[in-house]
Amino acid sequence: MTQFCFVLFSTLTFSQEFSVSGSIQEVSGEPISFSNVILLTETDSTIVSGTSTDDYGRFKLRSVNKGTYLLKVTFIGFEDHFSQINVASDVTLEPIILKESTESLDEISITYQRPTVKKEPNKIVFNIENTALSQGNMMQVLKSTPGIMVIGNSISVKNESPTIFINGRKVHLSSTELAQLLESSDANNVQSVEVVTNPSAKYDASSGAVINIMMSKNLVTGYRGNMFTNYTQGVFPRYNVGTGHFFKSNKINLYASYSYTQDKLNRDNEDRINYYNGNTINEVWESRLNRNTWSKTHNVSFNFDYQFNDKNTLSLASTMLWLPDFEYKLNNHTNIFDDSNNLQSYFKAFNVNDDEKYNLGFDLDYVHKFNDNGEKLSFSSHFTTYDYQRHQNVNSDYYTNSGVFLTATNYLTDNNQDTKIVTASLDYTLPVNDSFILETGIKTSSVLTNSDITQYNVVNDQPILDTNNTNAFEYDELVLAAYANISKDWEKWSIIAGLRAEQTDVEGISVSNNQKTTQDYLKWFPNISLSFNPNENLSLYTNYKKSINRPDYKDLNPFQFYLNDNTIVSGNPNLQPVIVDHTVIGASLSSAYFIEAYYKKMSHNIYEIPLQDNANTTVTWTPINFDETIEYGFDFLTNFYVNDRWFVYAVTSFYNIEDINTLQNQKVKQSQWSNYSVLQNYYTFLKDRSLTLNVTLYYGSKNLQGFRLVKDRLSSNVAISKSLWNNKAVISLMAEDLFNTQDYDYTTRFLNQNSRSKADFDNRYIKIGFRYKFGNTLLDTNKRSKNLKERERLNE
Repeated sequence: MTQFCFVLFSTLTFSQEFSVSGSIQEVSGEPISFSNVILLTETDSTIVSGTSTDDYGRFKLRSVNKGTYLLKVTFIGFEDHFSQINVASDVTLEPIILKESTESLDEISITYQRPTVKKEPNKIVFNIENTALSQGNMMQVLKSTPGIMVIGNSISVKNESPTIFINGRKVHLSSTELAQLLESSDANNVQSVEVVTNPSAKYDASSGAVINIMMSKNLVTGYRGNMFTNYTQGVFPRYNVGTGHFFKSNKINLYASYSYTQDKLNRDNEDRINYYNGNTINEVWESRLNRNTWSKTHNVSFNFDYQFNDKNTLSLASTMLWLPDFEYKLNNHTNIFDDSNNLQSYFKAFNVNDDEKYNLGFDLDYVHKFNDNGEKLSFSSHFTTYDYQRHQNVNSDYYTNSGVFLTATNYLTDNNQDTKIVTASLDYTLPVNDSFILETGIKTSSVLTNSDITQYNVVNDQPILDTNNTNAFEYDELVLAAYANISKDWEKWSIIAGLRAEQTDVEGISVSNNQKTTQDYLKWFPNISLSFNPNENLSLYTNYKKSINRPDYKDLNPFQFYLNDNTIVSGNPNLQPVIVDHTVIGASLSSAYFIEAYYKKMSHNIYEIPLQDNANTTVTWTPINFDETIEYGFDFLTNFYVNDRWFVYAVTSFYNIEDINTLQNQKVKQSQWSNYSVLQNYYTFLKDRSLTLNVTLYYGSKNLQGFRLVKDRLSSNVAISKSLWNNKAVISLMAEDLFNTQDYDYTTRFLNQNSRSKADFDNRYIKIGFRYKFGNTLLDTNKRSKNLKERERLNE
């Protein structure tokens, strides 16, 4: 019995847990808030526990086992402090005094506040951790990232829409929703932005280009939050407000955010259509259109991570968006002239749309790490439910050339769309050794869409069902995928190679005429990147990728929507997927100068183009497959520091696009050489570098987009930000489209098609923003999102 009690007492003694507490101060005795306090093992400096000091410089480490440890204390601008402590009971330490770093403030600023650009064979890495750029929001970071072009809500990489990832997980929203999410997301934790132009086989075959926003990691526990507001003045005022909160303990990471956006946007169009009778112009229609759009958007994000132990982590995430009010009003005035430019008649059209929608996405992930070498098994699943309702009222009044009323038309349209998306994937990563990594995985995705349209012609104030334009459409898609990918490094060579296979089954049913369209195909998508570095200053590389672009769900919908009696927007259930072959060869010199040549072939490329019916004087905007589009060109890129406060990134690209298609039983071919150039300047001012200025210019010369010849455009952006109160707050001012040169002006001219359109978007504005951070501002959020290509194709 005595021996049993001794053993029991010894076990309890050795398993007992204690606490270590104390305070951190400057030499003057002032407490240091939010300094990092980390407990390390004495033998190999493995991290045991960590926390940060409160507003009074105090800290407390809990659940510490008996033993001898190293205590490490760090804070920016001070020297690291190390001390040995022996824990045999609860320990209260004497105040720890941190000494200011012997480095000058300028030296510290250079180390922690200079963004860097690293060009790799298949991507650009823009590192902004602890720079002034990280004090704003994620959208501001993307606007400053080399290789990314942001105009309004449109994000592009080399003329294509990229897939957006945050910490390796996809963001699954439309362009407008994505812009709102990035505007409301704090960039304080962004480590770098990767612009991947040749994604590996691990990514979906539909991922042509990828933007991956990498977040930094921190072991410090605690809470932090932020609040922000932005006011934008364009043609009309608009604003958004939001808040985000993050809590971290030893096992739990919890993040939640909410934002509200209220917009009113303006758009003006000038259109001209030349209608033919045979080979001569019969009528000329000139239109002026004004469109105002109102929207109210609620956006909620939630992320929860639970770490069972060092090797197993469960993650739950959701992104929920609700638009209770999305309305636009369209006023159109069209004059009709004969071939001698004499006014024949005119009409006025009024189009009112009242929409409501929600987009709810949920993710469940589980990661198991087999060891500390990077071998792991990852399971990911996703569910989206999307609901969209539209109510439309269109009135048209017709007059003689002298203004005498002739007749009027009126119709009502109701449209509903319900979409469900389910995906699941399993990925395995095996680092065979320090220079060889094997990746493999499988994925399945299922998409089910049910939509309907009901149109009524209003006659004598009575709605009469239009059976010719009333329909329902059912769309069912299943994709099964598998991939294998390897990466291998030698002394001067490196290679990334992979192969992905995707089996696709599609069925679409148009209910009114019982028309069924099906697709069943297996496609293979190889991918390879090869680089050779003969010395430290020279790198040669080449890569090839085959990818696929599937049609958006709305484009497959056969419904017709009338903007007025003569302008129609229609889907195309017979669209085929686009197959892309992309090859690049390039060289870099001293990591500062880069030149690339590329060739891209897009078979069955999809363009939405205006097709005019000369006999019935109508224009139908519809997506169609081109036979092929061929693009090739040369890129020149450089980035450098003029001095330690002025960073420059510049790129210019000369390229040729050739569109080929068969229309009206005739082969049509058009081509155009174009230039795309970017100049970005980053400046920092003041001794503490708390004032920043970013100036960006984008120029696109005349270019070809699906038989539309687009005039040159110049985009300009100036952004100023000032950090306040020891980086707890940021105030910012941004001006967009300084010279009012972002108008979209194009002509369409082939066969008997002849039209021109000029769109003046609400891109010219001034934005004032304020963001305030509280709690432990040194913490890093677990925020992440998945961008499923299946969800992107909702494309509202």
